[in-house]
Amino acid sequence: MMAGRRPRRADRSLVTSRAAVLAVVLCAVALSLAYPIREYLAQRHQIDQLQAEHATLLHRVATLSREQGRLADPAFLEHLAMQRLGLCLPGATCYLVVPAGHVTGGRTGAATDATPWYDRLWSSVQQANRGAAR
Repeated sequence: MMAGRRPRRADRSLVTSRAAVLAVVLCAVALSLAYPIREYLAQRHQIDQLQAEHATLLHRVATLSREQGRLADPAFLEHLAMQRLGLCLPGATCYLVVPAGHVTGGRTGAATDATPWYDRLWSSVQQANRGAAR
């Protein structure tokens, strides 16, 4: 008769109260771990971003160091001055190729080129000022 015996009501309520207490404890543990885990994941993401930025900056520093080394070379500076500024070494024969659209005929082109750039700039500022006053 022992095998067919039903649990008493007191035993049944004891099991149910234990399950409820266990559920509350598990919820409390889950809630107490949720915030630290979220913060940990956010910090890992931030660390990954900073490591990627660090690698990019190291690459940029290496590139700038190479460029600084090139600019320390006098031969490279001479080449740069000739290429970008159109300078010519003393005693060398240099040629300047002018595109076909820039060639002007007669004295008008020469007269315009004879005026310094700052005079042309100042006259354009004065013309703009006269137009704004009207």
